[in-house]
Formats: sequence, C-alpha cells, structure tokens
Amino acid sequence: MVGWKRIVVTIGEKIGKSHLTYAQGASAELCAAATIGVSSYYGLPVSTTHVLSSGVAGTMVAEGGVSNLRKKTITSIAIAWLLTLPVTFAGAAIMFYLFRMFA
Repeated sequence: MVGWKRIVVTIGEKIGKSHLTYAQGASAELCAAATIGVSSYYGLPVSTTHVLSSGVAGTMVAEGGVSNLRKKTITSIAIAWLLTLPVTFAGAAIMFYLFRMFA
C-alpha cells in the first residue's frame, strides 16, 4: 500500500508517450485479469503490477508502434523486474539464517 500513487501515475501516464485511452485501459485490464486468473488457477505467482504494466505497454505499441513507449520508463521497469527475483532470494536467505541463529 506504500507508493500506490506513484505506481498508478507510472502505469497510467508514463509508460506511453500518448494518453491512455478508455479502450487501451479496458484492453490492458482484461488481459491482466485473464493472465492473473490463469496464473491463479495453475498456482503460479505473478505480480499484478508487472502484468498490468505489460498490458499497458502492449496497447501503446499496438496504437503507435514501439516508438510510442517512453524508453526511460520501460528501462526502469525492466531493471526492476530483473532485480526482483535475485534480491528477494538473497533477502529471504539472509533473514532465514538470521532467524535460525536466534531461534
């Protein structure tokens, strides 16, 4: 719940160079809902924010090509995606060893 406004602004206004239309928003939301539903059915963990931002990026590309994406924002999102798994692995391992030492 921390930082929700920044996430909403990034997804809605900063992924693409043009404004997000109602059709793009609906398409991205429906695609995200379907992806999350299928993932939940199969027990696969997914990030709702990652799925939705990918959907918005897809609608921006469909509207105006790859040039309709803001390179800086897409790069930041991609770096965050790449770092999420290894940083979480390391953090969880460190916490586990610390808790095990004191338990």
